[in-house]
Amino acid sequence: MVPNTSNDNSDSNEQDVPDVEVNRLFWHSRRGMLELDLLLVPFLKEAYRSLPKEDRDRYQNLLTSEDQDMFGWFMKRETPEDPDMARIVKIILDRVQSK
Repeated sequence: MVPNTSNDNSDSNEQDVPDVEVNRLFWHSRRGMLELDLLLVPFLKEAYRSLPKEDRDRYQNLLTSEDQDMFGWFMKRETPEDPDMARIVKIILDRVQSK
């Protein structure tokens, strides 16, 4: 069962994101590592819809990365070489650290 990822915020960015896109990304955000699941799934459910289109594209691109690479980035052991990838990693980490 796919959780309901919509919310009541009427931000125009959020209205532009179809449920089918978020549902598809939900399954791609489920990774082989629990640590990644604990970062990516809540980010998708709580923050993805409010991102600008460019950052949503960056998130989708992030999901094409290998789990080991993402783990290194999120544990701050490495930094992505691609500036776009570095940006979305920072957005996710900043969100987690602000909680």
